[in-house]
Parts: sequence; C-alpha cells; structure tokens
Amino acid sequence: MKKVKIGIIGCGNISGIYMQNAPTFDILELKSCADMLPERAKAQAEKYNIPNAVSVQELLADPEIEIVVNLTIPNAHYSVAMAALEAGKSVYNEKPLAIEQADARKMLALAAQKGLRVGCAPDTFMGAGIQTCIDLIEKGAIGKPVAATAFMMCHGHESWHPDPEFYYKVGGGPMFDMGPYYVTALVSMLGPVKRVSGSAQVTFPTRTITSQPKNGTVITVDTPTHLTANLDFADGAVATLVTSFDVWAHHLPCIEVHGSEGSISVPDPNGFGGTVQLWTQATRKWEDVPLVPIRSANSRCIGVADMAYGLRTGRKHRANGEMAAHVLDVFHAVLDASRESRYVTLDSSCERPKAMALGLPAAQLDE
Repeated sequence: MKKVKIGIIGCGNISGIYMQNAPTFDILELKSCADMLPERAKAQAEKYNIPNAVSVQELLADPEIEIVVNLTIPNAHYSVAMAALEAGKSVYNEKPLAIEQADARKMLALAAQKGLRVGCAPDTFMGAGIQTCIDLIEKGAIGKPVAATAFMMCHGHESWHPDPEFYYKVGGGPMFDMGPYYVTALVSMLGPVKRVSGSAQVTFPTRTITSQPKNGTVITVDTPTHLTANLDFADGAVATLVTSFDVWAHHLPCIEVHGSEGSISVPDPNGFGGTVQLWTQATRKWEDVPLVPIRSANSRCIGVADMAYGLRTGRKHRANGEMAAHVLDVFHAVLDASRESRYVTLDSSCERPKAMALGLPAAQLDE
C-alpha cells in the first residue's frame, strides 16, 4: 500500500511523541514539520530525522503532503485546520477539535465539500487497554451496559508544564484539556450521548506557576476548573463524569463501566495500556483480564495512521471529526447546563468506532 505523506504543524511539547511514532507505522511517511518559531521546527527535525523543517506556508503548499497533523495550541486548532483544508489537505487535530461548536461544524462542512477527511485526538481508545474493554462489552461479559463513572482529578498543570497559561483560559480547563480522553473512551465503549446535565465552577481565581521558565507568574483563571456532569447515552446507560484541576489527592478510579451482569475497571484513558479488571456474577471477584493483542505502549499517532489507511481504502477512520465534534458538544452542554440550570439535549450524534483489528504486526493496522 502506498505510503501517505504527512506534515506536522506545531513543534511544541506534544510533537515529540508523534514524530517518534510516525515512522513505526507502515502507512506513514513524515516529510516535513513547521512551527511559528522556525528554530523550534528545525530542532525537532534534527532530533527526529525529519527531512524538512519549513514554514507553515511551505508545508501547506507542498502537493505531496496529504495529511496535516495540527499540534498547535487549542486556540489555533480551527484556523490551522481550515487553512489545511483550504489547501486541499486532510487534517488531524490534537484535542479538542475546536473551541467553539460553530467552528467545528464549519471545519466538517468544508472537509465534506472538498472530499477531505478530519481526524482528531485522542487516539488512546485505539490502544490495548480500552480495546480490551470494548471487546469484553461486545462479547457480553457484563451484559447490557447500564452505568459508568469517570474521574479525572488533579491540581492543575502549573507545577510541571513549561507554559501552562492556556490551560486556564477559554478552551482549556480540565474538561476541554483532559475531558476528551474520558468522554471519547466512554463514547468508544457506550456510543453517543443524548442528554447532559452539569455543574461548573472556578474555585481559585488565580494560579501561580511554579515550573520553569515562568516560575512566579500569576495566571488569571478564565474557565471553570471543577466540573461534574451526568451523561445520558442513547443506548440507555447513564454516566457520572467529574473533571477537576482543584483536587490535591483522591482514591477514585479512572473509569468503571457497569452492566446488568457485571462490571469492568477501565484503565487510564490517557494511556494505551494499563490493567483491565472484570467482575461478574459468576466469579464474584475482580480478576485481571489479558489485554488484546494490539499496541499498549504510548502510540500517539495511531489515529493519524488509521486515518491514512482510511484514505487509501475508503473505510471510515476511527478517531474521526464527527466523533470529536460530538465530544465537543458534550463539553459545551455541561457548561450550558450549569449556567442555565437545566438538562441539555444534544443535536449531534456519531457512530461508535469499529473495534481494532487484532493480532496484526505492530506496524500494520489493516489486513
């Protein structure tokens, strides 16, 4: 199968793992990288043996590049993605797809008009951890799913991230930053959400950076940092979701899915592997479940590879724009529900992604 040439725009903190992993997929060829700071693109190109460090304009004008991987900050996701689509490239965004729902819809509409594809992180649900849980659900190990819980709680990123201000601005916060991992994992296991209620608050109006190089800088917090939600899924399950940058410590699980006949302990959706445990009426105890044979190490970029296979074969890619836009709608519904003291019924939906093909060579995603 002919390789798909890709270019990366945005050479910041997250770019390294994409650059490291891209060559491990037989379908991808990483040709170029670009950044608003040319020296940063050049440094990453040298570190990861990327042939070309170019300007954004040069990358978008390159006729050989079919997919632009957009690793810019959230506030730039929409503008960069639209520029890529206008240039005739399919685009794969880091999460979230966009900040505003209207922008996500415009992105998908332009892609459809031009016959292009939109993809979006996270792709962690394509790893062995979540795929094992999907396999158990599809085989009926817990009966019909009826409930789920999901908790992402910490005290924010200002103690370790080199440039954490954007986490506390509109488009940041725990829901928009970490929520994509949790809600995408839930959607991949349970399908789309139909109704949302929620509460959101800003607990601490300012944050002080203690990491380098901006140690001592005070951030004004402009987005909620503690959010709770109830998610009613179209197939009947009800999930409780809590995302917070206001919690120092806790003992809560990442995700659990409960069915009519048992329960699954789901590993951290920010990773690709982890421990899966199953409790059933027959065993009456938690037991470890062997992971299905697919990548379990950090495999960010697998969503780009899956999208590339889709370009070549015509099949739908899993980490797709339709699902990412639906997840974005969930986030806004939580904020709307809190602000307006009501339930919010979602207008959007999506397909639950097809389970991964199992037992293939690590570099290969399709038979």
